Amino acid sequence: MRLSSVSNGAYLRRRGDKSKKLRYSSKIMMPITKTSDLEAACSRFAEFEFVTVDTEFMRESTFWPKLCLIQLAGPEDAVTVDPMADGLDLAPFFELMRDKRVVKVFHAARQDIEIVFHLGGFVPQPVFDTQVAAMVCGFGDSVSYDQLVGKITGHRIDKTHRFTDWARRPLTDKQLVYALADVTHLRDVYLFLKANLEEQNRAHWVSEEMEVLTSPETYRMAPENAWKRLKMRVRKPLELAVLMEVAAWREEEAQRRDVPRSRVLKDEAIYEIAAQQPRDATALGSLRTIPRGFERSRVADDIIGAVERALAIPKKELPPVPRGRPQAEGSAAAVELLKVLLKLVCEANGVAAKVVATVDELEQIASDDDADVAAMKGWRGELFGQAALKLKHGRLALAFAHGKTVLIDLPEDVGDGEGADTVEMVAGA
Repeated sequence: MRLSSVSNGAYLRRRGDKSKKLRYSSKIMMPITKTSDLEAACSRFAEFEFVTVDTEFMRESTFWPKLCLIQLAGPEDAVTVDPMADGLDLAPFFELMRDKRVVKVFHAARQDIEIVFHLGGFVPQPVFDTQVAAMVCGFGDSVSYDQLVGKITGHRIDKTHRFTDWARRPLTDKQLVYALADVTHLRDVYLFLKANLEEQNRAHWVSEEMEVLTSPETYRMAPENAWKRLKMRVRKPLELAVLMEVAAWREEEAQRRDVPRSRVLKDEAIYEIAAQQPRDATALGSLRTIPRGFERSRVADDIIGAVERALAIPKKELPPVPRGRPQAEGSAAAVELLKVLLKLVCEANGVAAKVVATVDELEQIASDDDADVAAMKGWRGELFGQAALKLKHGRLALAFAHGKTVLIDLPEDVGDGEGADTVEMVAGA
């Protein structure tokens, strides 16, 4: 599965030009630092059907990612952009990201899109994520960029500068070459995967995946939902109410100060506060997870205020504690069988199991024929969901024959408890 023709040049069209053969340039230029140069580059990229995009950022000491470098590549050239340069206006970049005529190609797009959403207030459209496409094309679960480049193009990505401090200036030529490789090879990867998807009639599979990736709700960090990122270590509604209030306060504080959540208050402290519900500085300071002297700080008053708000909620209005779904009799064994079925179906069709169904979805399917999960809808339902129900109801069997596990289609009356004289083998792996 190696690409050679695309690596040497691609027949892509400029708008209005159906014949021009476009060649890739290997010339490395210094990062763009002027708005006029960025505008010129983005205007060039806007002439083509796609642009590959990557960003380098730092967020170890901040809540919001600090954008340090932007890499862009079209069929003819590639550039880096220094967003930290004095006076540089990123408006041309945002205009390109908004241009619905140009496909924005990313690998593992979520964090890159998050940056655009935070700085520009919108989600790029349309988007193509090569990591998702690779899973649909049979490259395995969450394949890395360098692995994908190696398998498709034969090129080896130098990982020497993977842990570069991208906020330091100046950047060296080697660092820039490394950064550009994230978008130059991505052109070949995109063209290969796009052709593969079209050949297998799976382009709409990836389009469905992009709906979640390009939804603004995916990137909105509402403080009132911050508690959902925490583990459920509470047992009572009042404890959950306290946890929700304190988590929401921490989220607001971290965003306002632009510092990591853990620097404001650690998760363990939130769990203990939810359990102990301190109502004054002395009680707060006595908690094991609270640093010495913390109870005398300004934020201590805010935490106590959050606890008080939760304690003031009428008993009838307290939030219910999420409980695990009740497991139907025999569902645990059914889940294990569904895992085997998922593996067989995905291997037979060259699709990563991760993109078809999660363990949580398998558990829901095992307990409920009408489970409202993605694995039972659309192309996933056709590929796996229908077979899953057949397996549950005894109309599909798993067997081990000739050194491999196989699926055996059974007559419908077998599922009703009646015997059958013949079976038909339908798949194997």
